[in-house]
Amino acid sequence: MADTGDETAEESVAEELADARRARTGDRIAFHGGPAASAIPIGLFILWAIFQSGVLRVSDTTGLVVGMLLSLVVGMFFAKGDWKTYANTIFEGMTQRVAATAIVAWLWAGMFAETIQVGGFVGGLVWAADALSVGPALFPAITFVLAALLATGIGTGYGTVIAFTGLFFPAGVLLGANPTLLFGAILSGAVFGDNLAPVSDTTIVSAVTQDADIGGVVASRFKYALLAAVPAFAGYLVAGSVMEGAEIAGSADVLAGQAEALGLVHLASIGVVIVTAVAGRHIVEAISWGLVVAVAANLLFGLASLSEMLLFQAPANVELAQRLSVLPIVTTVPATSDRIAVSGAFYDGAAGFFPLIVLTLLIVAGARIMIRGGGFAAIQDWLLSRVATSVRRAETTMVLGTASVNAMITINTAAEIAIAPYVARIGERFNINGYRRANILDANTSALGYIFPWAGGVLVGYTEMRGLVGAEEFDWFTRELLVNPAEVFPFVFHGWLLFGVFVFSALTGFGLEYTTDRESEEVARV
Repeated sequence: MADTGDETAEESVAEELADARRARTGDRIAFHGGPAASAIPIGLFILWAIFQSGVLRVSDTTGLVVGMLLSLVVGMFFAKGDWKTYANTIFEGMTQRVAATAIVAWLWAGMFAETIQVGGFVGGLVWAADALSVGPALFPAITFVLAALLATGIGTGYGTVIAFTGLFFPAGVLLGANPTLLFGAILSGAVFGDNLAPVSDTTIVSAVTQDADIGGVVASRFKYALLAAVPAFAGYLVAGSVMEGAEIAGSADVLAGQAEALGLVHLASIGVVIVTAVAGRHIVEAISWGLVVAVAANLLFGLASLSEMLLFQAPANVELAQRLSVLPIVTTVPATSDRIAVSGAFYDGAAGFFPLIVLTLLIVAGARIMIRGGGFAAIQDWLLSRVATSVRRAETTMVLGTASVNAMITINTAAEIAIAPYVARIGERFNINGYRRANILDANTSALGYIFPWAGGVLVGYTEMRGLVGAEEFDWFTRELLVNPAEVFPFVFHGWLLFGVFVFSALTGFGLEYTTDRESEEVARV
């Protein structure tokens, strides 16, 4: 997370952590069945998501919204006494800054990706792949590397997933890459960047909550990231050569029609985002500058008209609309037409995320109820007293505890904030170094935030993917090419390997450092 005006990234994270402390110390919600009953909303939602996406293979974000709504309703019947506190906690949870941060990043990234998409960037990628002889076997591995570089540079895995799903995914599918494998490679790249980027909010949260400096944390976790990334890259090479791509009718003609070198001018648009973000500007500012450059490039090079980026389609019987139709962004349609609407890249890029935004707010609200109901505290206290009885078991508890929280809270930063105090307590009890604790916390949060079918990182990519169906520039992309979130999780190679590296490290002591082994020189404290 980069600077916002005079506000530093650390100050922004401090606000989120202060909000989490208020949740733990505020009014408690008593439940019939004790603290465990506070997990009912989140638990029911997970069961709903598994049934809908895994069993029935129904990929519908709005369906998940309904599932979370009903889960919150069911949970309310287990709350003791006046339900006012329960209801107010829902509102309180939905207004958390951590959720708003993710939502804003999605909206800006969606508009940006859609704008360079209509500007022919996908066609430019197809042309470049053909010119460089990058076939379907190599494309997923290359995508993994490029996504990892972008996510590390701009510090947002979610933004990377949106951009690559809207741009690299259709290009790779058209070239013959397996869609499920390709989506997994994009998610893996996001995992790498979220874990390593110094400006990533997960990196900052892990460092601040474990009393470690950000630079030292990033440097100390590089070896773990490489141990996972190298075999992940090899895995995409092997899988890319054996997994067949999707059948696309007339693919040769489509390829010939899509390939256009001029679309690569939008590499400059992406470059502006990366440079601005690396320079320390807020990700919203960085993407906004990239959007400005993308719009200018579309108009200057004739890649897309203004009406393709924004168009008001007004009823013809409105006199003022007829007068304004001389403007390039206004047109009139019959008053009885079903095409009366706002359209274009800006609209499409933002509108597709509205169901996911509602789902995210509801899930964070459910997590807030579990915190206020004492569910999180009960789980962590039990782990601390019964399981974490030695250094090896303590570190294993950190790894598996972080994994379990990420299974319940789909926004990885929110999950990290929820579990961080308990990781600190366990680590301090056994004198485990802050760098080590921060690495365990961040690596598992980054990895598992892009694996579970109901995780925010997966759903944000699927939402962007659904936007390809019916898009004018991708008339060949049908619903059959969509990747069900329940099918991609085995192919997020880097995520699984990074999780495996830390399970191995916890069990064997690989990389273990005690507080006396190394002291943080510039601790970023809240």
